[in-house]
Amino acid sequence: MSYPRPMERDEVAAAHAAAIAAGQTGYMDPVSGLFVLTAAYLKKRGTCCGNGCRHCPYGGEATSAPS
Repeated sequence: MSYPRPMERDEVAAAHAAAIAAGQTGYMDPVSGLFVLTAAYLKKRGTCCGNGCRHCPYGGEATSAPS
């Protein structure tokens, strides 16, 4: 997924913050129209899929499930 241009970052940040505040797993990206998972959901999931998620709390490096 490509990252938004500087002028669009505020819109994306607001949508992300609203989704986290509402306890949602993700939000519809206001720029691309795609569904984007929140950092909170990805962290709770416990592993990185390696697909380059916008809000990946693992740095985008695929990880295995914790033991």
